[in-house]
Amino acid sequence: MKKILFTLFIIYGFGLNAQRTDYDWKKMNPKQRKEVINNLSPEERKALLTKFRNNMVMDNLEIDPNDKAEFTQIYNEYLESQKQIKNQFNSNFNPETLSDDEAKAKLQQSFEVGQKLLDNRKKYADKMQEVIPCQKVLKLFQSEKMMKDKMDERKPHGNQNAPRQK
Repeated sequence: MKKILFTLFIIYGFGLNAQRTDYDWKKMNPKQRKEVINNLSPEERKALLTKFRNNMVMDNLEIDPNDKAEFTQIYNEYLESQKQIKNQFNSNFNPETLSDDEAKAKLQQSFEVGQKLLDNRKKYADKMQEVIPCQKVLKLFQSEKMMKDKMDERKPHGNQNAPRQK
């Protein structure tokens, strides 16, 4: 009986610890935030980053609270759809090692994937406009571009020892 109670107590303790996701991120210093994030499982980390991204988008676009759930669903569908399309193109290759025919095929494939991405963006822009005004959809796409540019700035390109240009 003691073993069963002890086991239940341990499981309950892990359950409480696993559900501790209501951190006050604004009151934490960067070191504390990093420690908490590093202690999360990959699934929890992904969910947390998705939550942060969605909250940032909602705040930036000033989405009406009544529309947040519907918009979040459409936005997450859009991002997942874009990700699936991007995964159709393997960009991990050296163009200099390709034959002319292989390079032409790869170039054509890149155009096709680019067109699918554009078509998908148009499709979801229409869906989003059913929930938010067109101006906010434009603002969303602008902020996506700015975030992508910032991420590209942080990625090391070519010679990693070379200083970054700002």
